[in-house]
Amino acid sequence: MTYQLYYWTGIQGRGEFVRLALEDASADYVDVARVDGDDAMQPFLNGDRTGARPFAPPFLVSGDLVVAQVANILHFLGPRLDLVPEGEAARLQALQLQLTIADLVTEIHDSHHPIASAAYYEDQKDAAKRRASDLRTNRLPKFLGYFEQVVDRGNGHALGTHSYVDLSLFQLIRGLDYAYPKAMQALVPKVPQLRKLEARIAARPNIATYLASERRLAFNTQGIFRQYPELDGGIDG
Repeated sequence: MTYQLYYWTGIQGRGEFVRLALEDASADYVDVARVDGDDAMQPFLNGDRTGARPFAPPFLVSGDLVVAQVANILHFLGPRLDLVPEGEAARLQALQLQLTIADLVTEIHDSHHPIASAAYYEDQKDAAKRRASDLRTNRLPKFLGYFEQVVDRGNGHALGTHSYVDLSLFQLIRGLDYAYPKAMQALVPKVPQLRKLEARIAARPNIATYLASERRLAFNTQGIFRQYPELDGGIDG
């Protein structure tokens, strides 16, 4: 089975959570837009194809199935790639955690685009500073504190064994390190288990190879995780 992943070119974005699972499992997949361009997604997004129409990328094509939404895609791939423990309870727990990660990812996005996603960051900087301050002060400690407890109780894993949730937590931490380095440095003493998990995921052979390859795009100020020093408590130059 060759999976087809559809996501925007030029950014990691939400597609990276799916990409990490595929890479970790050495799955046979094609990153379609990187080969054929972003226009390759339009027949699906316009409803020109049969089946459920995805609202937005990322979405995954597997045979006749079109699966959208990161958590839903990983819920689908988990048992197929051996990235979730067996049993309904474990699969639902993984999905629950992935949806909680998605909640935080949305808050991170909204910290630099608090008024309108379609508007330029520069047109909403004052609101972004207020939103980012709340993210740094209240939301990151709350979310990361929760995930720290989950990983601690799972003996270094979100589910007690390696899963796609571990991979997503790795991406979350790496993204926050890029976007909010000062805030994350202050949180280091409070999330030792998450830091150990991040290092362990980075050392996994397939992930290490992927991170060193051209397939792993660099973080940039077009994706979800954006580095604006003024949002990290710095001075706006």
